[in-house]
Amino acid sequence: KEKINILFLENISEKAVQQFKQNGYANVKKIAGALSEEELIKEIKDVHLIGIRSKTQITPKVLAAAKKLQAIGCFCIGVNQVDIKAASKKGVVVFNAPYSNTRSVAELVIGISTMLIRRISDKNMAAHNGIWMKEAKGSFELRGKTLGLIGYGNIGKRIASLLEMFETKVTAFSRSGADGAVKISEFDNYLPDLDVIILILPLTKESK
Repeated sequence: KEKINILFLENISEKAVQQFKQNGYANVKKIAGALSEEELIKEIKDVHLIGIRSKTQITPKVLAAAKKLQAIGCFCIGVNQVDIKAASKKGVVVFNAPYSNTRSVAELVIGISTMLIRRISDKNMAAHNGIWMKEAKGSFELRGKTLGLIGYGNIGKRIASLLEMFETKVTAFSRSGADGAVKISEFDNYLPDLDVIILILPLTKESK
């Protein structure tokens, strides 16, 4: 373990560093931000394990310079910032943390939806300009409204579950139409009935 070099980028939690050290991995380096390709090529030469978030790009050039790399841990939902084909050719394992912030994102999405449908941002701006908008005109509750979830993965399912307590109707859409979702190809038919649309899917050529 004392010969294993670990590199954490993008200000990954100090708890991760301490967890490795408590398990006997003494050589753990943490860098606050992301590195450019050129900087990462220099930094990754003797690294065995690297932990990144969404900004760091692990390109074929970076992987070619990583002579000792065994695994890439993505402290986020996706792995699209890593060239998977190049990593596979080198036998480098790539994994992510799909459930790590599911609840946080779900709560944030519902919070933002509540703020928008109640026009809180408008009233907040008016208050800062000395105007007190003591009215409910154009403001609504989530109760009784229909929300469309575009994407029905871990986060989408958690949002749908939490929205039950708001007495909100949820229509979920996905490419496959699995788990009770509607196929995305039928989305246009449901559009007139949706009060709020929430996009929760990775940006790919297919989803753009």
